[in-house]
Amino acid sequence: MATARHHVRHFLTNPANLITSARIAASPVLFVAILDAEPTRGTSWLAFILGIVFAASDYLDGLLARRYEWISRSGAFLDPLADKIVVLGSMFCLVAIDRYGWVPVALITVRELMITGFRSYWVKNGRTVPARTLGKYKSIVQGVALALAVFPPLQDSQTVVDILLWIAVAFTLYSGALYLFDGSAATRMSGDLHETV
Repeated sequence: MATARHHVRHFLTNPANLITSARIAASPVLFVAILDAEPTRGTSWLAFILGIVFAASDYLDGLLARRYEWISRSGAFLDPLADKIVVLGSMFCLVAIDRYGWVPVALITVRELMITGFRSYWVKNGRTVPARTLGKYKSIVQGVALALAVFPPLQDSQTVVDILLWIAVAFTLYSGALYLFDGSAATRMSGDLHETV
């Protein structure tokens, strides 16, 4: 019981974790903003600004964690979870209002869930696979594609939105394939990998 209280207290005194948790808790606001903008094909200044705020909070919690050494196991779990909730949730909303096609979103979803499963498997076996820089670029490309999908000046530019989404799909699948390759290589190594994902 004392150990559990210690973990909770540590979590609550970690500003990076609190920012990440706030991003998860506030994600429904972004989803509602997108769905409410169905008459304008999901585009609205509210959704666009909220997307920028979410992206800024993602950058901020990572910056704080690194600068002040607030890196924790809970943070390493929550941060990618928050990213997936925001990104996939927003994409599902855009599919629901016919701004996005379901095929590219399904491809991204399968990749994200598969990598999450493999990451959990490797962690349970005492290994962590370092993320490549391409994985960070993937997140940026996904964010840009989503932001421009709800950007009001692009309301009638469906071709541009579709192209950006498929570019995000390409980055997502390619980075996922590289991650699986790195993980397979890691399983052939003895000992633990000490870099974090």
